[in-house]
Amino acid sequence: MESFEVPDGSLPPIPVMDTGERGRLAAVRRYQILGSPPDAVLDRVAALAARVLDAPIGSVTIVDEDRVWFVASSGLPGVAQVSREPGLCAEAVRRPGPYAVADTAQDRHAAGHPLVAGEPGVRFYAAAPITTADGHRLGTVNVMGPRPREVASEKLTVLADLAALAMEHLELRLSALRAAALERAVHETAEREKTQLAALADALQRSLLPPGLPELPHCEIAAHYQPAIEPIGGDFYDLFPLDEHGRRWGLFIGDVVGKGAQAAGRTSLVRYTLRTEAITRPNPARMLTGLDAAIKLDQAVYGPGGAEMWFCTAAAAIVRPGPDGAIITLAAGGHPPLILLRADGRLESRELRGPIIGCLEGAVFDNVHVELAAGDTLLLHTDGLIDAHRGGTRFGEDGLHAFLADCGGLAAPALMDRLRGLVDTFDDPADDDIAMVALSIPA
Repeated sequence: MESFEVPDGSLPPIPVMDTGERGRLAAVRRYQILGSPPDAVLDRVAALAARVLDAPIGSVTIVDEDRVWFVASSGLPGVAQVSREPGLCAEAVRRPGPYAVADTAQDRHAAGHPLVAGEPGVRFYAAAPITTADGHRLGTVNVMGPRPREVASEKLTVLADLAALAMEHLELRLSALRAAALERAVHETAEREKTQLAALADALQRSLLPPGLPELPHCEIAAHYQPAIEPIGGDFYDLFPLDEHGRRWGLFIGDVVGKGAQAAGRTSLVRYTLRTEAITRPNPARMLTGLDAAIKLDQAVYGPGGAEMWFCTAAAAIVRPGPDGAIITLAAGGHPPLILLRADGRLESRELRGPIIGCLEGAVFDNVHVELAAGDTLLLHTDGLIDAHRGGTRFGEDGLHAFLADCGGLAAPALMDRLRGLVDTFDDPADDDIAMVALSIPA
């Protein structure tokens, strides 16, 4: 059994091969992140951690048997790994929650760490563990700086949120890896494995959508997703609270180019970039600006020859519900118009101006504001709904408006039931996925 010698009076040395550590190291191997190419989502998490905590260095680390690996970093060029010395990341994975050291030079666990004693001369450190569902702490999301400082508890909470998002991404990444491996196995082995592939694809697709919509105060919410031929599509939607009191909610819907496992991986990047943007700067136009930058970075890093073009369309919103209605701020890029069904039966269609996300240099997105009163309903949908064919003819925006003409005053669940019935009348096979979200104020 290996252990590190530490000064008298400090915590016990880290046992490298005790029972709990064996399980933790097995979990590290399970997620197959060590030695993998750069990951755009984890790079984004590291950069956001540094920005939110106003620190010059942000990183995502995985703690191995005798090494700490920097799988993503911002502001720490040239450092891919350090020895697993006591202090910093090795200390953080021993703790169930966020961990901060205001002055590393005065901390008995961290003072001798190579990043403290040598370059870059870390004097401040904060981290939150990346924890699996079965309780194994794989590594950390950390920030560091050259000057001692304290960290407010709310900042540590955001760091923990980013660590949770990193863990969700690793889960999705593992599902995608398994799906890709199973796809290869299907082509190389027998027909019987197709059933397993379909089940895994279904599980992966469901992991890219929220398992269920939360209850939105003073509102009713309903959603529907209809895949096209491929079992894994690129459409997505999400709804989540932005504060513990339920005063602000993040809502988005969109469509990533492509189908299959590749589209699923891109949808993961888009969904979790939007979530982290909503947490750190809840402004829809700025959320889409951050997503545009993340897609362009992914194109530059992972494309053949350094530039594989892919893009998405999306609408992002901040919903502020109240007892008398809701105020919604929206921005969109390349997305179909939003539709408002007013309580008095009027139908309003509003264009959300903004370029397709990930295509243009200097893309600019603008916010629009919408107010919903009692009996009003907001409908957001991807272009699969209007591009579908019915009786051999494209359904189109005019067809949708005609269908919705007598739906004014319907609450979100009832409206979504009617729209599901409409989708069932479209021609087979479907050309594109369809995602729809409706939000209404009870009459």
